[in-house]
Amino acid sequence: MQLDFQKMPDGQVPAIVQDAATGRVLMLGYLTEEAWVKTQQEGRVTFFSRSKNRLWTKGETSGHYLEVVSLHPDCDQDAVLIRARPLGPTCHRGTVSCFEQADQTVAPTAPVGFLAELEQLIQRRQQFPAEEPNSYTARLFAQGRPKIAQKVGEEAVETIIDAVAGNQAGLPGEAADLLFHLLVLLCASGSSLAQVLGVLQARHQTIAAGTRRPDSE
Repeated sequence: MQLDFQKMPDGQVPAIVQDAATGRVLMLGYLTEEAWVKTQQEGRVTFFSRSKNRLWTKGETSGHYLEVVSLHPDCDQDAVLIRARPLGPTCHRGTVSCFEQADQTVAPTAPVGFLAELEQLIQRRQQFPAEEPNSYTARLFAQGRPKIAQKVGEEAVETIIDAVAGNQAGLPGEAADLLFHLLVLLCASGSSLAQVLGVLQARHQTIAAGTRRPDSE
């Protein structure tokens, strides 16, 4: 995997870092050829710091590393998209993204990205219930998987009722409840949104490729 560092007057290629789970843009940095090699070898994003005038592995002081998931040079090989897994806030101000402002407004992400963010919060409620013991999600996990599954069933029925009745005002809210409780159930069962999306993607690829099951006679 190559980048064309000779194209850039200072030999530094811009790198956009994106959260691999949510799609949120986390930060922009610059790579020298040495930083590029180190990033690939160690699996953690390393930039060339213009202020420090040296290689700088993101998180080397804070521990908030960016673990590389995949690397995607652009068509001209003079920029790269890095999909990463952030181990804590990315910005030195303690915010999730360097594009997050003081008023906590952030650059918008695709709606499906929010589902991934919500799943991360649900997972945290399961792993660290003492952080927010009074949260609805923590109480759901405390009640156990059968109760969570029951809630999914209840929300599914309510969603169906609104859909059949043509209740356009109420349907989005019921569907939101259903999606939320489904994410909780997946987490409680040791599954994930990524696995579900993986199944859908595999099915889509099969259809797109024109593969059909043989007719049975």
